[in-house]
Amino acid sequence: PESEITGWSRSGAGEGELWHLFVRDLVLPARLGVHAHERQGPRLVRLSLDLAVRKPAGEFADTIEAVLDYQALTESLRALLTREHVNLLETLAERIAALCLEDTRVARVRVRVEKPGALPEAAAVGAEIERAQPKR
Repeated sequence: PESEITGWSRSGAGEGELWHLFVRDLVLPARLGVHAHERQGPRLVRLSLDLAVRKPAGEFADTIEAVLDYQALTESLRALLTREHVNLLETLAERIAALCLEDTRVARVRVRVEKPGALPEAAAVGAEIERAQPKR
C-alpha cells in the first residue's frame, strides 16, 4: 500500500495521482519562543516539509506553473516566520501547515519545525505535525 511506501499515516485513496514532494532542512530566521532572550530578535529554525501534491489532470506540461513552486513556497514561509512573534513551535507548525494547504493541490502536508541549540544537551528540539485538506 502507498502508506507503507511513502511513510504517510493513511492511504491516499480517492486523492488521484500524487507527487510526494519535500523541502528538507530549510534554515530560516523566525520570531519564536517563550523566553525573554528569544524575544530579543529572530532565531534560526530548521524546517522540513513533506507534501502530497495532486498531479494535474490531463497531459503534464513541463513548466513551473504546472507544479508546486519551491521558491515561491520558501518566500511565503520567510514572510510568515518574521511577520509576528509566535510563542510555541506547535503554533508555528500549524501556521506553516495552513499556509501549505492554501494551495488546493496540496492534499496533505507533514511539517517539522526544529529549534537547534535550544537545549545544550540536544542537537535540536521540535514539533512535527501532519495535516490534510478538509473533506469535501
